[in-house]
Amino acid sequence: MQYAAQTLTPGASRLRTRRERIAPRLLIGSTALLAAVVVLSISIGATGATFDAVPKLLAALASQASDPASAREELILLNIRLPRTILAMFVGASLAVSGAMMQGLFRNPLADPAIIGVSAGAALGAVSIIALGHGFAGPWIELLGIYAVPAAAFFGGMGATLVLVAVAQRRGQLMVGTLLLAGIAVAAMAEAAMGFISYLSDDRALRDLTLWRLGSLAGASWAKVAGIIPFATFIAMLIPYLVRGLNGLLFGEAEGFHLGINVERVKRLVVVATAACVGAAVAVAGIVVFVGIVVPHFVRLIAGPDHRIVLPASALLGAGLAVAGDIVARTLVAPAELPLGIVMAVIGGPVFLHLVLKRGAGGLEGR
Repeated sequence: MQYAAQTLTPGASRLRTRRERIAPRLLIGSTALLAAVVVLSISIGATGATFDAVPKLLAALASQASDPASAREELILLNIRLPRTILAMFVGASLAVSGAMMQGLFRNPLADPAIIGVSAGAALGAVSIIALGHGFAGPWIELLGIYAVPAAAFFGGMGATLVLVAVAQRRGQLMVGTLLLAGIAVAAMAEAAMGFISYLSDDRALRDLTLWRLGSLAGASWAKVAGIIPFATFIAMLIPYLVRGLNGLLFGEAEGFHLGINVERVKRLVVVATAACVGAAVAVAGIVVFVGIVVPHFVRLIAGPDHRIVLPASALLGAGLAVAGDIVARTLVAPAELPLGIVMAVIGGPVFLHLVLKRGAGGLEGR
């Protein structure tokens, strides 16, 4: 099932014109939606502190007043909720952009970052640290401290990527079909390795491992926010360079080459960018499903396959969806907390089925 170049019929021309009108509105609406859920995320919580306390808190910080109430609100709003919201935005945007790039690379709207095994590789790296931290991984944890799990997840994702590139590369060209099949095999082997590590783990490590794999932002902190800044900067800088290449690949690799696109360079950039995005997101929040497939697919249904719109709109909507899911996760059973991965699966699964059933095959082709 591929995006294909077609001669525009009158109906297709009208659809294209409608999508061109919708695209700016989608970007504006996505930005407004993200701003709204960010305010809600900072305002809502089990402690009762709300967003209207922010001006008073900033005034107290400026005057260096030592009010106990201000200190409590500073802890809740600025040191707990705000970094958690920022991390949720990063996770959602990273996974959605990764999904959009994968769908463009494979020319298949059902593609997902997990399809090439990067998510599984990142998860294996993190699981190894969580489950074996009291054994041979102890020196690694002592060296990196709170950065041990994120670093292991990132290197796990990059390791899986290097394996995939080595397997799928033929005469200097990256074979997309081979990459897909190799990704399935890498993901299966990573899952088997995680299962074996779980089998060897004691009860405490097994519980931590299970909770991490369900996905959560409960450990959010400014230290983790600082750790993702390089990845966020890398993604923001890379997106403009991928737009033209991904648009060219919509017509096929041969057609893209004749349009003057360095196809092999685009494919490598997409794979490396996906590894960085997914590795960082998995390191921060564990395994969060459906964002990478539902969000870009929805954007394509609304605004078409043009990556000038798909990539930024996916980032905005993915960030908003992850923040909204985190609000549900920490408030639905307060003061306890649901795993974010479960919430996103409950939200994303029915939404994706609805899109598939409503649009049918035509909707899946994103035309």
